[in-house]
Amino acid sequence: MGVKKWLNFEEAKNVDEYEREPVPKSSVKSFKEFVSLVAGEHIAGTEFVIGPLFVLHGVSAIDVFVGLLIGNILATLSWTLICAPAAVKTRLTIFYQLEKICGFGLVSIYNFINGLLFAVAAAAMIGVSASAIGILFGVKGPGLTSLYPESFEWVMIIVAVGAVIAIVATFGFEIVAKFSSLFAPWMPFVFLAAGLAVLPQLGVTSFGNFWQVANESIWTGTPQEGATQYTLIHIIIFSWLCNNAMHIGLADMSIYRYAKKASYGLASAFGMFIGHFMAWIASGILCALALKQGNTNPSPGEIAYLGAGVAGLICVVIAGWTTANPTIYRAGLAVQGLMPSTKRWKITVIVGIASTTLACFPAIVSKLDQFLGWYALVAAPVGAVVMVDIFLFPKIKMVSNLAEVIKSPFNLSVFFTWAIAVGVSYGIYVYLDLDFAFFVALPGWLIGGVLYVIFGYIQQKLLSEKLKSLGI
Repeated sequence: MGVKKWLNFEEAKNVDEYEREPVPKSSVKSFKEFVSLVAGEHIAGTEFVIGPLFVLHGVSAIDVFVGLLIGNILATLSWTLICAPAAVKTRLTIFYQLEKICGFGLVSIYNFINGLLFAVAAAAMIGVSASAIGILFGVKGPGLTSLYPESFEWVMIIVAVGAVIAIVATFGFEIVAKFSSLFAPWMPFVFLAAGLAVLPQLGVTSFGNFWQVANESIWTGTPQEGATQYTLIHIIIFSWLCNNAMHIGLADMSIYRYAKKASYGLASAFGMFIGHFMAWIASGILCALALKQGNTNPSPGEIAYLGAGVAGLICVVIAGWTTANPTIYRAGLAVQGLMPSTKRWKITVIVGIASTTLACFPAIVSKLDQFLGWYALVAAPVGAVVMVDIFLFPKIKMVSNLAEVIKSPFNLSVFFTWAIAVGVSYGIYVYLDLDFAFFVALPGWLIGGVLYVIFGYIQQKLLSEKLKSLGI
């Protein structure tokens, strides 16, 4: 009865997600609901991918702990001081706000790219959840470095997991938030318990010798064969900017537009320090044990099973769901911007099918860090454009939402800003021979903000007569 009440399919067709209007005050959510949502999203099944990557790339113990502390503080501040204020001020999705700024033609390009990238991110979550279900049914899932599907049974599990996630996402923000609130409270304890449970097998006999074992057997400072060396700066930048597209790239305007106050951005700390600190450390410990036992290519499910048995597998499944649900929800909003007359729930189903198809290819999981880096590079300048347009332009007497004002489908100042910022950032990446695309995400954001002020000023000077005729 409870499930039917929750998931009434007729209601799903009529859910109003305010895709093209501000969220009304009557629909804002409490701080507690945001804590559940962000904790559920960032205590994810992919933590069983990212934590092990640090081990495989030879990070030292001190670099892990210090880097994650600094990086996650910066990420929390980015949501609190950049994303949430923009979302609360406009109450709009990033997709509709950007349409008002750059026009339907240009935002369609952005929406298509964003929808595709969100679908890839959701596919990674589906793949991680499926790896745990596979163990329950005796189906061997792909390892952390696998690239292709390994069995028909594996693909069928992917389809089943993807179907559940897509169905939940079609019901909109309300159900996505409720789904997270059910599972967020207990998932951290499973991650923590799993990591602690295996420490004796690695040689930890007391609190006093943990640090010695951590340096000798877990985060050794020596990368696995074929892996590049990660250092303190890699950890800081990754933990800060792995969600760059969400905070300084402003994709989470779609979530925080439901916040009562901008200070609700602090809710992100629950996701960062439980999911991106404690869970990454715990999963790194589990990966170290798997390597010690001779499993050189463990799957996320196998890693979880080592520490918490069936409870660990269930945690991986649920953690994948609670992250994929809001990701597919965002993807639905992005693609809905391309087809405003089409119901969001229909588009979300299509996106869910696309994500499920992509999830059949394990390369989505094995290359997750690289994918997130390129996503950050593409999204960062767009976030800067929106911040400048919302907050700076009114202060310097320039027109905000120019495309809407002059009814233009393609704002050239935004196009040149985006193209040049991405191009210059990529040039820096190549010229300096960097091994981490995240390193150029922040320069891309800063370059985008500066260029948009310059190009926007020139454009509005050229349009001064037209603007005057409109009474502006």
